[in-house]
Formats: sequence, C-alpha cells, structure tokens
Amino acid sequence: MKSATLASDSVTPLRDAEVTKSRVADDMVMIRAAADLTRDLNAPNPQIYWADFLTFTILGYAGLILALAASQPFAIAGWAIVSIMGLYRAGLFIHELTHIKHSAVPGFRLAWNVLIGVPLLVPSFMYEGIHNLHHARTRYGTVEDPEYLPLALMKPWTVPLFVLVAVLGPIALLVRFAILTPLSAVIPPLRVLVVERFSGLIINPVFRRRPPEGEARRDWLVLETACSLWAIALLASVFGGLIPLRGFLLFLGVLSGVVVLNQIRTLVAHLWENDGDVMSVTAQFLDSVNVPPPGFLPALWAPVGLRYHALHHLLPGLPYHALGEAHRRLSAALVPESAYHRASYDGLPGLVVRLMSNTAKGA
Repeated sequence: MKSATLASDSVTPLRDAEVTKSRVADDMVMIRAAADLTRDLNAPNPQIYWADFLTFTILGYAGLILALAASQPFAIAGWAIVSIMGLYRAGLFIHELTHIKHSAVPGFRLAWNVLIGVPLLVPSFMYEGIHNLHHARTRYGTVEDPEYLPLALMKPWTVPLFVLVAVLGPIALLVRFAILTPLSAVIPPLRVLVVERFSGLIINPVFRRRPPEGEARRDWLVLETACSLWAIALLASVFGGLIPLRGFLLFLGVLSGVVVLNQIRTLVAHLWENDGDVMSVTAQFLDSVNVPPPGFLPALWAPVGLRYHALHHLLPGLPYHALGEAHRRLSAALVPESAYHRASYDGLPGLVVRLMSNTAKGA
C-alpha cells in the first residue's frame, strides 16, 4: 500500500455559491488513489457475509417472536426494537446483492430472498436492475436516476413527508403483491403499470422501469409469484382468524419501523443538491456522505458499510466489509485539501439540519 501523502490537482470548493454541483471538476489524484490503494480489497469474504447476515436475521426474527409473545407494553416495545434493528441490517444486504457477483458468495442471493426478501415482501428484483442505474455515470442526480430527488432544492415540507410516507410502506407492499400482482396477470394494461411504477425501491416519481428480459425475467416471475402467494396467505390467515389481528398489526409495525429507519438513512445518504445536470465523478462523490468513526451511532443507522456511502460511490465494487479499511488508507494518504475529506460528516443530526436549512433557503 502506498503511504506517501498525495496532493489534489483539481480541488473545487464545494461550498462556493458560484459553483454548482454539476461544474465540480474531477479530482483525479483522489480517483487514482482510490483505485490504487484498494486493489487488494475487492474480493468479498463469504464467511463475513454469511455470519453477519445469518446472525442479524436470527436476531430480527427472535425479537419478533418474543415481541409477539410478550404481554407488557415495555417488553413488546423493547423486543420490537430488537427485531427492527436485526431485520433492518439483514435487509440491507439487498444492497450488496446488486454489487457482488453471485458466484463470489454462492447461495447468498437465494438465502437472502428465502429468509428476508419474500417474507418481508422486498424481493431482490425490486432493487436489482434499479440500483445500478443510480451508479451510472451519466444518470446520477438526473431525472433518469431512480434513487435521486433534489430534496435540498425542494419545499421544506417535502423532507418530513419523505419520511412519513415510509410508514405506509408495508401496506403498499401487501397491496402490490396480494392484489395488483394477480390482477395484473389477467389485465395487460395493469401489468404495464405494475412493472413500470410498482416494481422497484425508488424515490424518483417520474422514473419508469423497463420490463425484465431473459434470465432476469424468469427470476423476477419466480420471486413475484412467491411474494404474491405469501401475501395472499398472510391476509387470508388474518381474515380467517388463524393469525390474531394483534400479531398481524405488530408484524406490520415492525416492518414499518424497518422501512422508516431506512428512509431516514436515505435522507442523509446524499446532500441532494444537484439540479438535474450530469455530474462528474467527484461531484457525485461530494454530493454523497461518509459518516466515519469515531461516532458509534452511524454503525446502527447506516450498517453494512453504508456509513461510507460517498466512498461507495467512488468504489461501488468494493465489498461492504472492506470500506472501513479503504477509508483509513485514503484518509491517511490524501492531503487535508483533497476533495475526499470534504465528504465526511459528524452524524445524522447535523446532516438533517443542513438539509432543512437548504430547503428553507430555497423556499
């Protein structure tokens, strides 16, 4: 590993009011250093993936079972929080599925869908074929990016609405798979709507998804059928009295907690300051957020490497367990004036305040 301090040959001040995000020039020293200093970190470690995923999957479902069995409000709430945190971390491995080769961690995609994707109604096809567009060089931050909204340039009320709408996420998924999926199988126009609008974990309302093809289409149909059967069986069991309403509502509450927590993380994953123009790699990096140590809380609300979200946009192929080491290497090698250091922030509260302040200025 190189240890010499590197200088930046193209550093554009991020907070210069006269420089828009789209005009930030690429910091080639940072980009080259990121590639050179992390070449030995690119291989996923299957043991880490399996141990991490299975541990928190077990924790999440154990917490749910104990919450369902508890009778005291304090115990129910406590175990529900345990369940939310466990299922949240296990669920975020869907992000890794979109970046690693399936052969690098054999069986992981299948296990994730069986244990998390289908039971929680977020099969991997809802993210695969979507998230890669967010990383496309000419799509990020534009209207063709399914995971981008210029929140910092929008009205102040859009920020709390962005979070609150996530509460209804589990209900929307039940409607999608229990009602819309079987209906769309016999109503072609509805099928087009379902594929374009309701088949991806997106936040850009103008984005339209293209139908899958080939092997992706086959996998999609298998997972969609499994989710549909599970959603129908779940609702039928509740209406038929096999599953108590209390237990069903608690299950929905836990899922809502997972979705809301992820929505809050998404809220501060970027600065959301681009006005729709195509951005340079460095501009995309600076519009994204790292929340590195020593803070502990980001490890809870941005797990599975997502506390290094800016670094992930710089090196999207790096496995999550290598991002911490990559950050340490780059932090030591690049001078304080490098663009790399300007993507690091202290924590969630300051990022939320910054976002709200920008929306207020825009208003």
